Amino acid sequence: MSFFSNQPLAERMRPDTLEWYIGQTQLVGNGALLEKIIQHKLPIPSLLLWGPPGVGKTTLANIIAKNSGAPFFALSAIQAGVKDVREIIDSASRQGGLLQKPILFIDEIHRFSKSQQDALLGAVEKGIITLIGATTENPSFEVIPALISRCQIFVLKPLLNEELIQLLKHAITHDASLKHKNIVLKETDALLQFSGGDARKLLNLFELAVSAATNPEEIEITNAAIHEIVHQKTQLYDKTGEMHYDVISAFIKSMRGSDPNAALYYLALMLEAGEDPKFIARRMLILASEDIGNANPTALILANNCFQAVSVIGYPECDLILSQTVIYLASSAKSNASYTAIRAAQALVKQSPNLTVPLHLRNAPTKLMKDLNYGADYQYAHQFEGNFVDIEFLPADISGTKFYEPGNNARENEIRNRLKVLWKEKYGY
Repeated sequence: MSFFSNQPLAERMRPDTLEWYIGQTQLVGNGALLEKIIQHKLPIPSLLLWGPPGVGKTTLANIIAKNSGAPFFALSAIQAGVKDVREIIDSASRQGGLLQKPILFIDEIHRFSKSQQDALLGAVEKGIITLIGATTENPSFEVIPALISRCQIFVLKPLLNEELIQLLKHAITHDASLKHKNIVLKETDALLQFSGGDARKLLNLFELAVSAATNPEEIEITNAAIHEIVHQKTQLYDKTGEMHYDVISAFIKSMRGSDPNAALYYLALMLEAGEDPKFIARRMLILASEDIGNANPTALILANNCFQAVSVIGYPECDLILSQTVIYLASSAKSNASYTAIRAAQALVKQSPNLTVPLHLRNAPTKLMKDLNYGADYQYAHQFEGNFVDIEFLPADISGTKFYEPGNNARENEIRNRLKVLWKEKYGY
């Protein structure tokens, strides 16, 4: 680990071996998959490390790379473009034939556009590089499916309180700047509360408390001292820092919770700090489907128009458009029925991926297919009263399976009643 005093404590304490890596025992504990890969120098698959800030994603990627001995390239998705990705891929391809493929680590890979991710795909498919991506966002939403299918996903969890305290004690005894000081951890509740399982936030706040201590002979860390430091911090939001994630989370949860005033506050906070308005609009577009859905289909239309308008107009004029959309989404009826429906369908597909499509629903473009009864007995709904005919559409093995449960709101109650009239008791609506 590094001991340069001009670096933040969190960076100085970043371990480069598993010996000092704290937490994530489900991934690197004795006998866990990544522990075996690292300790036994097994071939490294392309992988995505998914977890909240400050839980060891970048550190784990560095340990994997250092232990492998493979050429290592690193990019930040905030700063890199397609050109940077292609230059590294070209460099990696010139190093072919090595025992270990070059490793490309991309921090915050969820911030890569589709075109940037597409630029990675070919190199991963051809085995030119081993990709390690770190993301705080659900890869299912933020990473293209083709890339996900070629990577193993490892989920990192927030650090437990006992693990955070272990980090503090390790820093006190091992950091070059701290180990000569008389530091007493009298109280840790406030440190743990404000860190929220984020080791980086914990160590940096702890370092602030140490530097602000009035008695250098004996530095006592107390809850009162931590509260004072937190309240003295003037810049609570940094679009490239740790509070970025806290504020966007509060923003989304305020709209989900139907509180337009809180949502507007967090919107203003992000805009004042220089956050990219398109990032804000994109998150609202996701919320409009995930948390409102068919309770108010207009929400998705308005959110999409907001994203397009923000892209064309830009800041500062787009603040009114964002404000209007925030108020509308926060005030709208809510339903996550569409979200839970597709997740249930995806789970069943993973469990039973090879179910047979009913013959009457199959396409029959050739005589052979017609002779095999493809498309036979299919009934065209528009030829029947109400443009509906009661036939089976699901594979026989899952006939009657219900994925969509309409939410309890005016619009989806109308949907429920219509489905009940059409399908009677088949789906139990």
